[in-house]
Amino acid sequence: MSNDVRFSVVIPVFNEEAVLEESYRRLKEVMESTGDTYELLFVDDGSKDRSATLLRELRGQDPQVKWLRFSRNFGHQVAITAGMEHAKGEAVVVIDADLQDPPELILEMIQKWEEGFDVVYAKRKERKGESWFKRVTAAGYYRLLRGLTEVDIPLDTGDFRLLDRKVCHAMNALKEKHRFVRGMVSWVGFRQTAVEYVRDERWAGETKYPLKKMLGLSMDGITSFSYKPLRLASYVGFLLSMGSFLYMMFIVLKALLMETGVPGWASLATMSLFFHGVTLIILGLMGEYIGRIYDESKNRPLYLIDREGGVTGNVSPGESDVEA
Repeated sequence: MSNDVRFSVVIPVFNEEAVLEESYRRLKEVMESTGDTYELLFVDDGSKDRSATLLRELRGQDPQVKWLRFSRNFGHQVAITAGMEHAKGEAVVVIDADLQDPPELILEMIQKWEEGFDVVYAKRKERKGESWFKRVTAAGYYRLLRGLTEVDIPLDTGDFRLLDRKVCHAMNALKEKHRFVRGMVSWVGFRQTAVEYVRDERWAGETKYPLKKMLGLSMDGITSFSYKPLRLASYVGFLLSMGSFLYMMFIVLKALLMETGVPGWASLATMSLFFHGVTLIILGLMGEYIGRIYDESKNRPLYLIDREGGVTGNVSPGESDVEA
């Protein structure tokens, strides 16, 4: 591992042409103020807009800019993973390109790192520009996740954080396919602390985490760090079985003592639909875990790189560092 870079900043990019140049400007300003060597490593997660062209142009203007381009969209968490695997710095900062997380906070993170902390994560005090629904569901999810897992995943944190080189080595050794980076960082341990901030609105462009992707990331977080849902399914099955037995005893006693012949089709249909619904929910939950086991067993690479500039010192076939 090269030691000539003190700080690496990993920036996942997906269709961020509207904000990319401003994001670069602010990051450049912050990192220049440190007086140390650094690199800005952009990971293009298969963008369909002009993000790749802009990254090549920035690389042509600034040797501190480096970039990777995936062969297709592999996902935000995988882009972070690729950045950490190719970063060369003694400390690695992960930050999104949308400027909701202020680059200026990196200086405070570096200060905490120099005090001896191995992980410095940013904790949101307030979330601007987000709907009431997203704020409530995000807060509820993080508290649910913390209650389900035995790993101490900090509340109200995202992927904006600084990692010491030894933490990066530990993270790079974790090869699971369904990545939940903030949970994995908590799992590896080391000395961790928080810096608080107010999360801004996007500087430009649209969110890259619509409801569908948020639900997928939420499921990855729960299934990667907890088997309690499976245990809960067993408890639910046991309780329903007991309830069914008691209901059956009630029907038998009612028929014997009251001598009633009322068939009760409505109640039977209701109970049948209820139990079948619960059964399907439990099977679906088991399917989520089994599906993840299947993905792990295929042992495919997490990502494929199409082209890169300045990362390995080589340039991919057919590509120039400065080609627009």
